[in-house]
Amino acid sequence: QVQLVESGGGLVQPGGSLRLSCAASGFTFSRETMSWYRQAPGKERELVARVTSAGTHTYYGNFVKGRFTISRDDAKNTVYLQMNSLKPEDTAVYYCKTYIWSREYWGQGTQVTVSS
Repeated sequence: QVQLVESGGGLVQPGGSLRLSCAASGFTFSRETMSWYRQAPGKERELVARVTSAGTHTYYGNFVKGRFTISRDDAKNTVYLQMNSLKPEDTAVYYCKTYIWSREYWGQGTQVTVSS
C-alpha cells in the first residue's frame, strides 16, 4: 500500500533552516508528482511546493519567495523540502502528498515550529 512518512520537523529560531524528508513506498515513485503542503492552527491546508517526475518542473506557493527548495531523489524514493530563512508564520504541520490511481495520499505530517 502507499505510504508517505515525513520527518525532519522540529523547533527552530527565526532565520533558521530545516530540511524535511518524505520517504515513499508502495508505488513507482519516480513516475509521480510529489507535493508538500502545510496547515497552521485555524487555517486551511495550503500548497507549499510541488515537483514533477524527474524533477522537470517545480512550483512554489507565493509565500515561499525563494526561501524553500523542493527536490527529489528517485533512487531513495524520497522528496525533500529545504527551508531557509524561516519565519514564525511558517509554523505549521507539514504534509507530503501524492495523487495516483485517482486518489490523494497523505503522510502523517511533521510539526515545524519557528519561535525564539
